[in-house]
Amino acid sequence: QLQLVESGGGLVQPGGSLRLSCAASGSGSDYYVIGWFRQASKKEREGISCISSLDGAAYYADSAKGRFTISTDNAKNTVYLQIYNLKSEDTGVYYCAAGPLPRSLNTSCIDLDSGYEYDSWGQGTQVTVSS
Repeated sequence: QLQLVESGGGLVQPGGSLRLSCAASGSGSDYYVIGWFRQASKKEREGISCISSLDGAAYYADSAKGRFTISTDNAKNTVYLQIYNLKSEDTGVYYCAAGPLPRSLNTSCIDLDSGYEYDSWGQGTQVTVSS
């Protein structure tokens, strides 16, 4: 099971950018899925994006398309989430999670109600967008 540590959060002004990192360590399968999720205060956790460590195939929530970019650096065992043009509604705790690579990766990896289950979660990193 992988251990995950998120970093890169902080206080940023509206319109700014951030790059969040999810560093993975420990033993596990050679290939896996990393998903990014966020949870705003008093709201349910929502999926943003996920990526396959095998081929870099990525999926985004409709709300994330255009301003979020997920990428992976397999040499560093790190997955990044670049966020552009930050808005106040992006405020929340951002989590990454690792799960098994299914035979066919699809948007189920960003849908917590889909039945796809992640094996491990990071502790989260706070992003606050405010002027």
